[in-house]
Amino acid sequence: MSESLNKEKPEVRLRAFRAIDEPDTCARFIEGHTHVLTSIGVTKVSYSKNEWVNNPAVFVMVVESLDRARVYGGARVHVAGGTEPLPIEQATAAMDNGVFELIWKYAQRGTGELCGLWNSREIAGYGVGSIFLIRAAVAISYQIGIQSLFALCAPYTVKPVAVVGMQLESSIGQKGTFYYPKLDLIATTMLLKDVPELSVALEEEKNAIFKIRENLNCIREEELRGKKITIHYEIKIPNLDQWDLQQTIANAESNFLNAGVSNKEWDFI
Repeated sequence: MSESLNKEKPEVRLRAFRAIDEPDTCARFIEGHTHVLTSIGVTKVSYSKNEWVNNPAVFVMVVESLDRARVYGGARVHVAGGTEPLPIEQATAAMDNGVFELIWKYAQRGTGELCGLWNSREIAGYGVGSIFLIRAAVAISYQIGIQSLFALCAPYTVKPVAVVGMQLESSIGQKGTFYYPKLDLIATTMLLKDVPELSVALEEEKNAIFKIRENLNCIREEELRGKKITIHYEIKIPNLDQWDLQQTIANAESNFLNAGVSNKEWDFI
């Protein structure tokens, strides 16, 4: 029997892993994310075939019960140079294929994308989707070795990613924005240019991320707007000795040279 969330003293695990290492957890991620999207009327979801589960350049974070039976939220970091283009490339290339050149500009030193950010209603209000997963994504990006991180943001996630150092990238779309995934919604291109330094992050956020980076497996009591949650961080990625960033960058170059305009469905955070 899975543990239910104690709303008075919530306690969860925030765990990171490579997608190809945990297909069962990826399946629970997909189920939870799909449920959240359909509950708000979004039925055309990118990666409808969920190809990312077999992409060796995808890293997943899940917020789960301590017994690992329930997944309450999650996010992913895709590194450019995997077996498919980044979600932002797939989502926006039909509107502005300059996205390919933009990604390659940063991919030469290692870049990725934060995407698929979600949390269930059960854990809403504790900051899991609005800041703690974002901090963790920036922390694992440093661990993976990438220098920059993109995000294609829904309006309500622009501010949360801005505080960790992401800035508007205005070189594509309509000064960085797209009417996407449909005409009444706007997606904004955001970019963290210096994952190691976080030079424009708010000091509080920078300090929090640095502390997580220094101790990837730790227990922290986090607080947002007076609501506390205990998070067991386990974001030291297993099997990272099998990860080859330089080979992935070489793949990104090949992808760029062969890039064509894609018209896949949406995936934004």
